[in-house]
Amino acid sequence: MADDHVLSALLDREPIFHRRHHGTSRAALDAMMAPGFFEVGASGRVYSREYVLETCLERYKYPETLVAEVTEPKLRHLADECWQLYYVLIEPDRVTRRSTIWRRVEGDWQIVYHQGTIVT
Repeated sequence: MADDHVLSALLDREPIFHRRHHGTSRAALDAMMAPGFFEVGASGRVYSREYVLETCLERYKYPETLVAEVTEPKLRHLADECWQLYYVLIEPDRVTRRSTIWRRVEGDWQIVYHQGTIVT
């Protein structure tokens, strides 16, 4: 798969867990997250797969409110069917650098790891 197609496919999913058009049900989220997924938040806290799943299900009960711009996207091929997407996310109250490791499994994308770091 050419890198420009991968970049386009992954940018369609970022910022992760805020884009609702790939599904908001437990089953959709479960399919999107690799079994060993975890996240390091901008706070530095580590969030488990189950915590992120439950947080998203709660968030999806309400209308989408994220106003953000993804800038400076970069893609790095890590291994067979595995890529890292990193970018800057500009929100009204903060700017963060984001990094997501994605793996293509049976034609679909799964999140392996995600991290957000506040830019000061």
